[in-house]
Amino acid sequence: MNDRLAHDLAATGGCPVAHGEAHGEAHGEVRGEAINGAIGDVIGGALDRAEEGAPDRAGGGAVDGGGPTRLYGLGSVIDPYGIYARLREEYGAVAPVLLEGDVPAWLVLGYRENRRVLDNAHQFSRDARVWRDRKEGRVDDTSPLIPMLGWRPDCVSQDGAPHRRLRGAVTDNLRTVAGRGIRRHVAHFAHRQIDAFAGTGSADLVSEFAEYLPMLVLTRLFGLPAAEGRNLAVSCAQVIKGGEDALAHNDLIMRILADLAERKRAEPGADFTTGLIAHEAGLDEDEILSHLRLVLITAHTTTSNLLARVLQLVLTDTSRLAGLVGGELDVSAVVEEVLWNTPPLAVLPGRFAAVDLELAGHRIKEGDLLVLALGAANLDPEIRPDAGVSVRGNQSHLAFSGGAHECPGQSIGQAIIGTAVDVLLHRLPGLRLAVPAGELTSTASTWEARLDRLPVEFAARTGEE
Repeated sequence: MNDRLAHDLAATGGCPVAHGEAHGEAHGEVRGEAINGAIGDVIGGALDRAEEGAPDRAGGGAVDGGGPTRLYGLGSVIDPYGIYARLREEYGAVAPVLLEGDVPAWLVLGYRENRRVLDNAHQFSRDARVWRDRKEGRVDDTSPLIPMLGWRPDCVSQDGAPHRRLRGAVTDNLRTVAGRGIRRHVAHFAHRQIDAFAGTGSADLVSEFAEYLPMLVLTRLFGLPAAEGRNLAVSCAQVIKGGEDALAHNDLIMRILADLAERKRAEPGADFTTGLIAHEAGLDEDEILSHLRLVLITAHTTTSNLLARVLQLVLTDTSRLAGLVGGELDVSAVVEEVLWNTPPLAVLPGRFAAVDLELAGHRIKEGDLLVLALGAANLDPEIRPDAGVSVRGNQSHLAFSGGAHECPGQSIGQAIIGTAVDVLLHRLPGLRLAVPAGELTSTASTWEARLDRLPVEFAARTGEE
């Protein structure tokens, strides 16, 4: 199995669309009349009109007076998919929105349009140094968007040859750690977490299991003390969540990783950190720290979110639970369904228009910011007219991004989830949801929607039973 994981890490490439042809309008044909002007002009005019209504800028949702929609604040945390649906109805496959601090962006909602952006680095760059609002000083170093959108010397901020050099170092070392018994590490930490509540007969599988397990595994893969795991998990979550504390938590992560890199230079080990330091690509200090940060944050936050969603789906459908317990259903089928319907990263940051162009009838100006609504794209009615139809066996979702920047560590994440679910079901006989499914709630940020809690009951037992 580990050999298979290591092999899968080498595969990137784009996925075909779920139904029908992926080209046509997204590759040059324009529907309707193009919207004139850069994103700042489009949104700026709407904001000027909305100012007369003195909107509450922190409230989220649509600006009072019919202005653009904010993807942050109280109005956006409850029903992000409802917001995506409304924007699709009003604007089509691409919509003007505001990010934290009322920073303008284009939200790409259509599947085909997302594929075009992901597959075309010549038009849609990952290099934030071309971002007009950043270059012209409207987004400064204190913005809570910087941890997610700012340029860094890592592979996700580069295109072309620089990207290939840096990504090669990451992929090679992920492949190496995947071949060193990752499932053994997952099982070890899963048992440790379950030991803490197995004798009580009840637990919250978000706060007591899914929220920290991936980070504990990552501490082992990175060569970090397991004791750092909980603090790092909290800080990673705050970076993704945004807000005024995001920068401070990002700084804390960087300090811990700088100490780790210094220690591994003096005491090399069989871990991801040592592998980056010694890789033939010759990464410098900033590149090493940036990639440690990148892998740590993305691997933990997406895997913990995905694990919680998989457990939610299993526990709210008794047929799935029975299938897993009885061996008739594989966890990977449940993971695949979640990746289609509630991907762990609902909105992917970000791409920057390298040239003036048109996308879904909207005129995009050079330097405009685009953020990719992967969750909305997976539910695009043009490729999934009936979202209730089974997607089993269809891996053309966008949950792991796509193109040259497709997630290189997805097999590791799925190995963590598969092992965690297997251990949980083995250790907790009679596992069942402790509240009605309708009482489960989620809280969203600009980039993700996370399950708040998952209370369960089971037959209490000790670790020796």
